Amino acid sequence: MPGENLTREEARERAGLVSVDGYDISLDLRSAVGEAPGEGPRTFRSVTTVRFRRTGPGTSTFADLVAPSVNSVALNGRQLDPAQVFDGARIMLDGLADDNVLVVDAQCAYSRTGEGLHRFVDPEDGEVYLYTQYEPADARRVFANFEQPDLKAPYRFEVTAPDGWTVLSNGTGTLDDGVWRFTETKPISTYITAVVAGPYHYVTDVYRHTLEDGGTLEVPLGALCRKGLARHFDASDVFEVTKQGLDFFHDHFDYPYPFGKYDQAFVPEYNIGAMENPGLVTFREEFVFRGKVTRASYERRANVILHEMAHMWFGDLVTMRWWDDLWLKESFADFMGSLSLVEATRFTNGWITFANGRKAWAYRADQLPSTHPITADIHDLEDAKLNFDGITYAKGASVLKQLVAYVGREAFLEGARRYFKRHAYGNTRLDDLLAVLEETSGRDMASWSRSWLQTAGVNSLTPDVTYDAENRIAEFAVLQGASGDHPELRPHRVAVGLYRREDADGTLVRYARAELDVSGPRTVVGELAGADRPELVIVNDDDLTYCKIRFDEGSLDTLRARLGEVSDPLARALCWSALWNLTRDALLPARDFLALAGRFAGAETDIGVLQNVQAWARTALEHYAAPGYRAEGGRLLAEGALRELRLAEPGGGHQLAWARFFAACATTESDLQLLAGLLAGSARIDGLDVDQELRWTFLESLAAHGTVDETVLAAELARDDTASGKRHQVRCLAARPSAEVKARAWAQVVESDELSNALVEATISGFDQPGQRELLAPYAPRYFEAIERVWSERSIEIGMAVVRGLFPILQGDRATLDAADAWLDAHKESAPALRRLVLESRDDLARALRAQECDASGAV
Repeated sequence: MPGENLTREEARERAGLVSVDGYDISLDLRSAVGEAPGEGPRTFRSVTTVRFRRTGPGTSTFADLVAPSVNSVALNGRQLDPAQVFDGARIMLDGLADDNVLVVDAQCAYSRTGEGLHRFVDPEDGEVYLYTQYEPADARRVFANFEQPDLKAPYRFEVTAPDGWTVLSNGTGTLDDGVWRFTETKPISTYITAVVAGPYHYVTDVYRHTLEDGGTLEVPLGALCRKGLARHFDASDVFEVTKQGLDFFHDHFDYPYPFGKYDQAFVPEYNIGAMENPGLVTFREEFVFRGKVTRASYERRANVILHEMAHMWFGDLVTMRWWDDLWLKESFADFMGSLSLVEATRFTNGWITFANGRKAWAYRADQLPSTHPITADIHDLEDAKLNFDGITYAKGASVLKQLVAYVGREAFLEGARRYFKRHAYGNTRLDDLLAVLEETSGRDMASWSRSWLQTAGVNSLTPDVTYDAENRIAEFAVLQGASGDHPELRPHRVAVGLYRREDADGTLVRYARAELDVSGPRTVVGELAGADRPELVIVNDDDLTYCKIRFDEGSLDTLRARLGEVSDPLARALCWSALWNLTRDALLPARDFLALAGRFAGAETDIGVLQNVQAWARTALEHYAAPGYRAEGGRLLAEGALRELRLAEPGGGHQLAWARFFAACATTESDLQLLAGLLAGSARIDGLDVDQELRWTFLESLAAHGTVDETVLAAELARDDTASGKRHQVRCLAARPSAEVKARAWAQVVESDELSNALVEATISGFDQPGQRELLAPYAPRYFEAIERVWSERSIEIGMAVVRGLFPILQGDRATLDAADAWLDAHKESAPALRRLVLESRDDLARALRAQECDASGAV
């Protein structure tokens, strides 16, 4: 669409010209039910009244709207010809007065891609469910607006919906004469307005908090999901975490929750984890667990609930001016979500999950060619869409954890309190936050910011130890390294831990610790001189800073022999993470990592760490192991998984994790027969409940190996005739090892737009099977022929799914790398966002090839 990709310069110019006083938005959603129109998309009527002032020089601007058609446009009572002023994405506005009223009557399209107003039909009962998702700029698919975060305004919504529906928005709603009318919001940005509508199952509660003046703050709580999921919905646990989070943030932020009520909607076919719409947070409905899950799944859900809640202050109350400073909300929400998780809920080991899992996302993103400073250079909306990445979230949160160690916890929190009070309902930039942190800490935040926020790349920290004749430390130093592309050496607040066994058969425990500031290429740790020789050195013990840990040879030998004996679970998680980074960096052969996983993963007590190690082991086998070792490595991995499955505590989370991992690794006839037997009930493992979700897990493995056909999968869908069941069936269908199956899946995803976003995701997931490399080989050249057309014809969400998901990385060969390079060389003028996606996947492939070379040479 012309003009759909708004640039930063256009937004800056418009913000200098207009100020918005308010929106009145009327949506008629009755067309969501009933027969679809014969031609064109299914649409709904959207009437928007915008009151805005001209605050700068100039008399022309534009409003944003992405819609099939516009019925009428009126500016200050003057009718404008839609054919003349609307180009499909923008409405041109000339002749602005000092005070202006714009009224736009449009037919907007329901979405099937999760962007704008998404419409979902539940196959279980035929009910229709709607919800909105806008970030960064899809509110314009639902109503006319000025779509940029720094043009905040109050909103009043009214919604006409089918009888019997529940309709929610940011404000409190009442139903009168068939119309839902919602109270006016506080000034907020377009991208966090929201509407949820349908026959949702809705549960309510109330949160109460005593304020410092003795008064009581009451926040009405709501939680909702589709009717078909109601029997699985544990709303009481959602409310428990919600209340714990609200208590934590009220106690630490000294700014009462500002948006009235607090609804949380678990919605179908959601593209992301959740979205922080004030008063109406939306989540992917997979957080409503249909079967048994591990404790890690509940922890993940709690963390997401708290992450979105932190956004009520960081992002909703105070919002970045433009997407350059996306970190001002996402990094803080990620950090505060983990902090509140650990200090306010039952998930007291949340920092272990953060160190082992969340940071792995950041380390990968920070070593891609597309890496960027935490404060990024976001030229336009396509850039913004791709910037919701591991750097903005997890590296930013890691850096804030480092900042807390650097300035002190109370100085950090007092800075946040001043930031909220100073900028409430406004927009900020980096300098606004640094100013309050300088006030509260007395530290030079400018130099810290230059090192940590305005440069890219991850440092490595390595111990450099010499010993005297009595086997004591003569000198201990920390070496800091950086990549050639991003050579910045940063100040790190670190703890160095020394570990040893207290007796011959004991566990590895820490016997010495030093906390210090590391700067430059080499920092001597004087206080460790004279300490007894350690068996293991961890240079970022307690995970205070953001870095890759390296080991000296003695420590690496210790881990090869006794990783499972590291007594502290956080220290052990840091060791697993460091070993994985060594494998990714082609410094540790993949088969060595697989051996470590085979030997020690079964003893891992933290379920989240275990599941990460299992996922890393699969990646090591599928991408980093030398091709000649894959069969042997896969056999050993499956044998180990089955052994641990049989040894795991019956009915426990570890047993479930090993069952899922075994299904993913199973390849031999006996493995597949066991899976089939567990499905049929003719085989049994004590305590293992093969519920519906686990049935689909087993079926996907069987389908991928060609042992179940379409008839079996149809029968399973009849058993689980739900939206979740349909997604699972589609994934299993695409997983089958057949040229006809792959051709059909490719056509459905690449050549047509018949599938919704969720089914596109499921089809891609099933299509790409590691054991089917030869079957998938013909699609490598077809991928490079198709992606530019896909990017131009499909929505950005679907385009991202196709370009990322179908990149032929499983070919794992130099020819595919050369093909990617050839495409990049021939498409220098393609959309930067598209080139970034291909470049990132190309880099993953190049990394895999380096790791394969390391694995092959390490086997000699």
